[in-house]
Amino acid sequence: MSLSFRRASLASLGLAFGLSALCLSPLMAQETKPADAAAPAAPVDPNAVVATINGEKLTEADLQLAEGELSQQFAQLPPEQRRAAALSAAIEIRVMAKKAVDSGLDKDADFQRRMAFLQARALHGEVVEKEVVDKVTDAEVRARYDQEIANTPPVNEVHARHILVKTKEEAEAIIKQLDGGADFQKLANEHTNDPSGKTSGGDLGWFGPGQMVPEFDKAAFALDVGKYTKEPVQTQFGWHVIKLEDKRAKQPPAFDDVKDQAKQAVIRDKYFAMVKELRASAKVEIPDEKLKKDIDALEGGK
Repeated sequence: MSLSFRRASLASLGLAFGLSALCLSPLMAQETKPADAAAPAAPVDPNAVVATINGEKLTEADLQLAEGELSQQFAQLPPEQRRAAALSAAIEIRVMAKKAVDSGLDKDADFQRRMAFLQARALHGEVVEKEVVDKVTDAEVRARYDQEIANTPPVNEVHARHILVKTKEEAEAIIKQLDGGADFQKLANEHTNDPSGKTSGGDLGWFGPGQMVPEFDKAAFALDVGKYTKEPVQTQFGWHVIKLEDKRAKQPPAFDDVKDQAKQAVIRDKYFAMVKELRASAKVEIPDEKLKKDIDALEGGK
C-alpha cells in the first residue's frame, strides 16, 4: 500500500518503555543480538592459549573479549575473517601497550585519570548487569506489561477509504456523483491518484489517531460509519474525498510483541531505584554553587 500521506506509526500504545541513553545504552547493547549472529559455536577452553606476545599469554577468553569490544570495526568483514582480525588487533594492542609502559606513559597523570574513569564505568556496567538485569523475573515483566495496558486510555481506530485528486473541482464532482448514488469503490478505482487505491477501491485499512496528516486525520475521525466527506479535504498531497467504513477500539499490542520493551522498562526502574538509594547514602560535596544548582535541577527532572 503506497500511503505517502500516512505518518509513521509506533505500535506500542505510546508505552513508557524508554531507557536513559546516557546510563543504560551500553547495557541495552548487551540485550540486543545482531541480526546476523552466527549459530552458537562449540564450547572452548577460555584458558587455552591462542598466542604468546613477548612471553605474555593471550588466551581464548582474551580473544573473545577483543572480538566483542571490536565487533563494530569488523562488522564488514566476512564472519570467517573476524576471529583472525580480532587476534591481529589484540596483538597490535599488546605490543603498543608494552611500548607505552616502556616509555612510562602509564605513569602519566591524565592517563591514570582516564584509566580510573574507565574502571569505574566498567564496574558500573558489572553492577547493572549482575544486580539489575540478571535479577529481572518473567513475572515482573508481565506485571509491567499489564500495568501499562491498564494505564493506557482506550483509543479508537478507523477503517477508511479515500479518493485523491489534484483539484478541488475534481473532488467536488466526485462528491456530486456519490450524492447521486455512485459506488465509492468504483469511483476510487477510476479516479484516485493514490497508486494503491486504483485496485483496492481507495482502501486505507485500519489506522489510529495521528497516523495520517492532521487535516486527513481530523476529517476521517469526524465521520460517522458509512458516511463520506461532503466537502473536499485538502492536504499537502492534494484533495481527498474520504469514506468511513468502520470504527473499533484499538487492540493493545500482544505481550510477546512488546515484552522486550516491558523488560527494558523494568530494568530502567530498578536501575534508577538503585541509583537513588546509593546516592542517598553517599556523601557528595560540590563546592561550585552554580554547578550544584544545575545538577539539582537536572536530577530533579528525572
